[in-house]
Amino acid sequence: MRKIILSTVAMTGLVALSACGGGNAPEEAPAETEATAEAEPAAEEPAPEPAADVAFADLTGDAAAGATVFAQCRTCHLIEEGKNGVGPSLYGVVGRAAGSIEGFNYSDANKGSGLIWTPEVLFEYLEAPREYMPGTRMAYPGLKDPQDRADLIAYLQTNGE
Repeated sequence: MRKIILSTVAMTGLVALSACGGGNAPEEAPAETEATAEAEPAAEEPAPEPAADVAFADLTGDAAAGATVFAQCRTCHLIEEGKNGVGPSLYGVVGRAAGSIEGFNYSDANKGSGLIWTPEVLFEYLEAPREYMPGTRMAYPGLKDPQDRADLIAYLQTNGE
């Protein structure tokens, strides 16, 4: 039965070719190939520059959008003053010294970093926390989108300043 179907398909193709004039088909095929060849280089154009080249100063954060981004952080962090979760409270984090909340068990890397959580430092840190601060206990892999980071920082700035 499979051979019959293939034969029927082949016959249908031949009928279609003869209905189109048959002899013109070879001339049309190269035109399609040329059109395909012309389209291919456009698909091989270099990708845009990675977002890593974007600086915090180049962006304007939106605190309302940052509240939505913060949903990812709620697994470990609270935004209420004096209330820690798995991670320390992020209330007033912008401008605060790293590892400085009394009673929270920070990693040595965080306690000894000497960092102040400025918007620019947070912007870099949040992209890839474990790369920025080797030895941190923060398991979050990072927030890759620069605009999301700027929005999150804008939201954090509205909480505790």
